[in-house]
Amino acid sequence: QVQLVESAGGLVQPGGSLRLSCAASGLTLQDYAIGWLRQAPGKEREGVSCIGSIDGSTLYADSVKGRFTISRDNAKNTVYLQVNSLKPEDTAVYYCAAAAGGYCSGYVYEEVYDYWGQGTQVTVSS
Repeated sequence: QVQLVESAGGLVQPGGSLRLSCAASGLTLQDYAIGWLRQAPGKEREGVSCIGSIDGSTLYADSVKGRFTISRDNAKNTVYLQVNSLKPEDTAVYYCAAAAGGYCSGYVYEEVYDYWGQGTQVTVSS
């Protein structure tokens, strides 16, 4: 049984940081492109970042570029999303997802993903 489990998010003040993790069981994350997507209240889910399985290339949405960093620890079968300089507009439920294709070219599209985590709430507020 495949499971992707995100770490707990939390309440963070503007300008703060958080590291989200996505731990997998039942599959080897390095064989998949792993995306992070988020859904804010009243908005559609959007792709935030992705790390490819083939060459480890990374992609970021313009809204998070320079503030978020995605990385992978193959030994721990875990992907991380370091989120810095958080803004209130970053408030959302964050999901990790795995795509068997291995490439991040379509990371913003939900249909490319084969497996999903349950989501974790990140709230940025003073």
